[in-house]
Amino acid sequence: MNSKTNLFGISNVRDLTKAAVVAALYIVITMVFAPLAFGPVQFRFSEGLNNLAVFNKRYVVAITLGCFVSNMMSSLGPLDMVVGTGETLIALLTINIVSRFIKSLPLKLVASVLIGTFYMFIVAGEIAYLGSSAFWPTFWGAYLTTGIGEFVTMTIGAVLVYIINMKYDLSK
Repeated sequence: MNSKTNLFGISNVRDLTKAAVVAALYIVITMVFAPLAFGPVQFRFSEGLNNLAVFNKRYVVAITLGCFVSNMMSSLGPLDMVVGTGETLIALLTINIVSRFIKSLPLKLVASVLIGTFYMFIVAGEIAYLGSSAFWPTFWGAYLTTGIGEFVTMTIGAVLVYIINMKYDLSK
C-alpha cells in the first residue's frame, strides 16, 4: 500500500524508519536548544520540521510524537504534553490538508509557516492559563512572543527543507 493512501502515511518499514528518524530529530534539536525551546519566549528550532507535513502525512505523526516526548521535559508539565502536543497536531493536520490544494512548493511552505504561526494562540492560551497575572495581557504577550519564535524557526526550516528537497524528494 502506498504511504500516501493509508491513514497515517506509514505502510512499511521504510516509512516507519523515516518517521522515527524525524521524531528523534525533533527531540534532539529541542533538547540541544532547550533553554530557547520552552517558556513564554520560544525559539524551538525543531518546529522548522513542521514544514515536512507539506510533503507526506507520515511526518504529521512523527513530529507530533517528537513534540509529545519533548514536552515531557517542559516546565509546564503534563498540561503541555496535552495542549502543546495538541496544538502541534492541529497545525500539522491543517498544513497537510491545505498544502494538498496548492501546486507551488514555495507557496505550500509559505502557507505552512503562516498556519504554524497562527496556531500558536493555543500555546499562548496555555501560558496565560498557567500564568499568575491577568489572562488577556498575558495571552497577547505570549501570542506575540511565541508567534514570532514560531515564524522565525518555521521560516528557517522552510528554507532548509526546500533546499533538502531539491536534492532528495521528501514526498517519497
